[in-house]
Amino acid sequence: MYKVTKPTLLLDKKKAIKNIKAMAQKAKASGVNFRPHFKTHFSKEIGEWYREQGVKRITVSSIDMAVYFASHGWDDITIAFPVNILQIDVLKHLAKVVQLGLVVDSHTAVESINAEIESPIDVYIKIDTGYHRVGVWHENTEEIKQLGEAIAEPHQFKGLLAHFGHTYSKTKKEEIQSIYSSGLAALNSLREELDKNLKISIGDTPSCSLIEKFENVNEIRPGNFIFYDAMQAHIGSCQFEDIAVCLAAPVVAVYPERSEVVVHAGAVHLSKDKLDDEQGTYFGKIVALEEKGWSAPLKGYRVIGLSQEHGKISLPKDQIEKIEVGDVLGIIPIHSCLTANLMKEYLTLRGEKIGTMHQ
Repeated sequence: MYKVTKPTLLLDKKKAIKNIKAMAQKAKASGVNFRPHFKTHFSKEIGEWYREQGVKRITVSSIDMAVYFASHGWDDITIAFPVNILQIDVLKHLAKVVQLGLVVDSHTAVESINAEIESPIDVYIKIDTGYHRVGVWHENTEEIKQLGEAIAEPHQFKGLLAHFGHTYSKTKKEEIQSIYSSGLAALNSLREELDKNLKISIGDTPSCSLIEKFENVNEIRPGNFIFYDAMQAHIGSCQFEDIAVCLAAPVVAVYPERSEVVVHAGAVHLSKDKLDDEQGTYFGKIVALEEKGWSAPLKGYRVIGLSQEHGKISLPKDQIEKIEVGDVLGIIPIHSCLTANLMKEYLTLRGEKIGTMHQ
């Protein structure tokens, strides 16, 4: 049994492995490459849980993350983030020791790769299908064609890579499926015009969780699905019982006159990601911690404010007498990836500590 004395990120290992298995089996059934994104967990030990399910290829979100996982035996890595040419020397080394995939959306990045990296790498062009974060707009066919033609040997123009991140703004399954379908149609239209041998790589947890069969796509790269979180449950990507992490937060102050308690769990633990519902804005779901995990969300409990170390929780007036300083409440994070990054380690329900690259 775990013991908590400070803000602690609890991890239900059984749920996490169950989530990995489910996504791996879905990818296998559809005949697509499963290249999970490791930006959610950041951990060499958790990475081994994927390896046990037959995963051989991974996605990361930074060059430093690629170096970390390469040093722990992963040798097929795509960095799904526009190339930072200021770290080109690190990429030169990585390309010598792993099968490296890089993402570009500018001629500057392509020119840097051509001039500086000698070992062959796979180059993907980042395509914007509606998220409007990074990438070349999918209708700019000529620009995409020119980028592809600029990729010089020994490097290979491997394919088109996209992230349907605008699925996170939807709460209906049909809306998420529509974004997935339209985005994939745009990518396939591009492939028809450019080169039918190009690979199509996509990755967002909402659509990868809700789509039953992947067609006309070569690779999926979801990440958040291993843990899920309050946002994914809000969207409908998962059920609450699928969520595999929970922040244990010590109660440090109780204010019966305003039906609020303050916990040691602030923005430096949870981030300031938030959700809105009919009652207003909240920064996490409150649960009761139990020997085998945690309860369903407690009715009427809400994280209503975060400062650096403080978390302010409102609760029903008839519940305030049940809470004392020194108690520990559970908070289901809005965004588990950010919470994992901030907390830097996990504690399993059996009391085992698991580290990350940030320690």
